[in-house]
Amino acid sequence: MDLCDIRLTTDRLTIRHFAPEDFEGFHAYHRLPEVYRYLYADPLDEHAAREKFAKASNPRLDEDGDTAVFAVERREDGALVGEVLLKLASKAARQAETGYIFNPVFAGKGYATEAMRAALDVGFSQLNFHRIFARLDPLNAGSVGVVERLGMRREAHLIQNDLFNGQWGDEYIYALLQHEWQARPKAA
Repeated sequence: MDLCDIRLTTDRLTIRHFAPEDFEGFHAYHRLPEVYRYLYADPLDEHAAREKFAKASNPRLDEDGDTAVFAVERREDGALVGEVLLKLASKAARQAETGYIFNPVFAGKGYATEAMRAALDVGFSQLNFHRIFARLDPLNAGSVGVVERLGMRREAHLIQNDLFNGQWGDEYIYALLQHEWQARPKAA
């Protein structure tokens, strides 16, 4: 399956391949310290953002570690509100990691939950993953809310497992199995 052909629509959003004209919107949120607060990395300068954007513009899930990043666009006006991703964690075990980054200008409107629901659905329905998991900082209450609203189960709380800028950070791991996703109430 050519991942560049994936185009999903929800009530309010379009999830699609990144296009060259998305760079300014992409860099607008990738340069913000508040976006990178829970990512254990520094915000991106323009050069680093262009490198990351080039990778995001070439989604692939062929080998372990490959990542498919998709733009999340608001349908009403075409605004780039963020991105969702699927990263091939284990081809043999049909497992993927998922994640998302959204511009805080669009926070609090449910876009992350709506886009992640679509990403999980394509991951389980079209890409046939057995298990999809998310890793996140426990202090990121917004992200905890997103994955819990989607019915993901907390499987682990890793204590001080990452060090960034001299600070230890914890990590939650949430996951869902394909049969759990398929058995959920469709409104979930």
